[in-house]
Amino acid sequence: MTSSEGGWFELVVDGQPLGSPYGFVLSDGRVVGDPASRQQVSDVSGLSILTDPQSYRWQHENWAGRPWHEAIIYELHIGTFTEQGTFQAAASKLERLAELGFTAVELLPIAHFPGNRGWGYDGVFHYAPHGAYGTPDDYRAFVDVAHGLDLMVFLDVVYNHFGPEGNFIPEYAPQFFRDGKANPWGAQIAFEEEPVRSFFIENALYWIEDFRLDGLRFDAVSEIKDDSRPHILEELSTVIRERVTDRPVHLVTENPDNGTDLLAEGLFVADWNDAFHHVIHNIATGEDTGFFEEVSHAPHDNLRKVMSEGYLKLGEPTVRKPLPPSASLPPLAFVHFLQNHDQVGNRAVGDRLHMGIDANLHRTLTSTLLLSPQIPLLFMGDCYKATTPFHYFADYEGDVADAIRENRAQQAENFGGYPLGISAADIPDPNAEATFLRSKLDWSNARTEEGNEWSSWLQRLISVRREQIQPHLGRAAGYSATVLAAPDQCVFIDWTLDKIVLQLRLNLSNAAVVLGKGLGTCIWSNPEAGSPLTMPAMSLRVFCIERAL
Repeated sequence: MTSSEGGWFELVVDGQPLGSPYGFVLSDGRVVGDPASRQQVSDVSGLSILTDPQSYRWQHENWAGRPWHEAIIYELHIGTFTEQGTFQAAASKLERLAELGFTAVELLPIAHFPGNRGWGYDGVFHYAPHGAYGTPDDYRAFVDVAHGLDLMVFLDVVYNHFGPEGNFIPEYAPQFFRDGKANPWGAQIAFEEEPVRSFFIENALYWIEDFRLDGLRFDAVSEIKDDSRPHILEELSTVIRERVTDRPVHLVTENPDNGTDLLAEGLFVADWNDAFHHVIHNIATGEDTGFFEEVSHAPHDNLRKVMSEGYLKLGEPTVRKPLPPSASLPPLAFVHFLQNHDQVGNRAVGDRLHMGIDANLHRTLTSTLLLSPQIPLLFMGDCYKATTPFHYFADYEGDVADAIRENRAQQAENFGGYPLGISAADIPDPNAEATFLRSKLDWSNARTEEGNEWSSWLQRLISVRREQIQPHLGRAAGYSATVLAAPDQCVFIDWTLDKIVLQLRLNLSNAAVVLGKGLGTCIWSNPEAGSPLTMPAMSLRVFCIERAL
């Protein structure tokens, strides 16, 4: 290759056959993969493959997407969603998710990462689907099947760091990273450099255009540091919306800083709201260590606030001040969940919420999640109440493996501590293949009597959201919630949503509660038996009043 201006090197090769392996030769003679590789021959230290992005023949070319207010999200990890752990096998399960009423699937990161197994948050080749899951065309076929079932497909992308192995960019383009600056996972990326900005903006467009994705979830955007104006996140959102105009594209953040500016500016449609999970989990389990300690004081007041206003605490801005209050945002600006990959996988033994709490309470909390006006997300296996664990797993050796292993105890403390009789010594080795294999869903449990009963109940619940609530969410505005006086350990909230008032009455106490007047038609009751105006312990009633406009 010959050098040109701006530090670029180039070489034109004519007639190279598709499928050919290739790499870049460094000054010391080493051959490394293309940082924008579309497919790897094998692992992250190997060669890249010349691919044809036009080779796949789409079956649903006229897919026009779905609006955000229709999103009911099912989060999954390709490697453990099925026994085979491939795009092709995962596609075979999508019809069942669509039948249950889910409208979107969200994949943990698939960018090629070190080893054969992992969560994907340590990707190195951001343009290449991980080889263990299948080829790029296998991923396109997965998206195609989803669209044929009226399912949106979202992808979790990690733009705040590169993985610890297989990233050779610092050796031949050190300007790609900020000198001497790091975040918890690696060197900070130099987004102030134009080639770096283009690399990531084009990557987002690549997934959306070449794979026809319906949206992206941006991991830990608080660690995407950029002093430029516009901020990289602002420019990325603007470019995507200018370029993709034939269908809606939904951009979602995970923003631990709780800054409302990205949402209020219309740059991103929603943020993952961990506060909802933390408060619910504390109330349901009594766990009050780590992340749950701060919310354990007056937890029912915290729940009222998080369900009516969004964030518990307003945070730091990303693009500009002042920060609007989170209550000024519509409910759809927040993605809520009872659990996700983090909240299960970082626990000491990878146990799911329903395995440690009363079954009726679990139904009440699931009903609350799905019948509140925020966007609900369920984790894989929630469709049939899976009992298989989901652990943190990776595929490293040496010092990196040791560091990951040592970090597990701290993460367990953060996410609830240790069950009775369990200690740090009992945490499964994250680098052992057995830990990965134990995390795979056992779909035979979906066909048991209990699995079928739960799925049928969930299907009915989702249908109530779809028919009674969803039509009124698209025009829901900020400041829509009113918190009403309620008995101790109860949450009473009314949301004004376009043509209806949605009335949620949640009793998380151990005593029965009699409701007062002014309620509309009861659209859901858990437990289902009894008067809708008498609420037993650990119960939910949801009412709806049509508004005269």
